[in-house]
Parts: sequence; structure tokens; C-alpha cells
Amino acid sequence: MNPIYGQDSFFTLSLAGQVGLAALSGGFALAMIWLSWRLTRNRAAWLRGITAVALFWFFIWLSPQAYYFYYLLVFDGLPAQWVVRSPATPSHLLRLLTFTADASLSHHGQGFLGWGMLVAGLWPQRHPTSV
Repeated sequence: MNPIYGQDSFFTLSLAGQVGLAALSGGFALAMIWLSWRLTRNRAAWLRGITAVALFWFFIWLSPQAYYFYYLLVFDGLPAQWVVRSPATPSHLLRLLTFTADASLSHHGQGFLGWGMLVAGLWPQRHPTSV
């Protein structure tokens, strides 16, 4: 058992469940980083930063429902329900980005995702030269 993440719910899953959750999370991460890059193209740097943070905020707010759908497939007997709560506060986003939120795989993964989205959104944009 991992000493940092020993109580993390990830370790209650079977190997197949862990692989599926990792694949789902990886797919979400790639999609959100791509979306951050795509929606910030040809924008001013300040707007790219705001867009990346807004997309990160939306992901943190709404992704629990997508993960709950996955858990509905993995665990028998879970009720169909809405698990999304109030949107995250700016201080919570900051705790995720500074890795000072609870020590869980979820929170640390969200922190890495947030940084990936910021880098993708703020990456210097190449503008084609006109001929």
C-alpha cells in the first residue's frame, strides 16, 4: 500500500477497475489539455490564461459526475444520482494548483491537470506570416 495515498479509494478497485479509471482520467486529461490549447489559439496572453483557468474550473466542477458514471459501471448497487455540488471556490482551485489540498490521487491529478491546461493555454502562439 502506498504510504501517501494509502486511504485513497483508487486502491479499493480491482486491477481492471484501476486500469479503466486511469484510462478514463488520461483521456479526460488529454481532452482538457487539447481543449485548453485549442480555445486559446490566436488570443491575447491574458485571455488565454483566463480561458485555461475557466476550463479547469469547469472540469473540477463537473467531472465528478462523469467519474460517478464510471463507478456505476464498476460497482453493483450504486444509485443513479447527481453528484455535482457547488462550483469550486478560487481558493480550492489554488489549493489544487499548489498541491496543498488533501493528499489524494484525485487532488494531485487535478493539480497536474490544471498546470497542464495552463501551460497549453499560455504556450506561445505561432502566427503564420502572410505572403
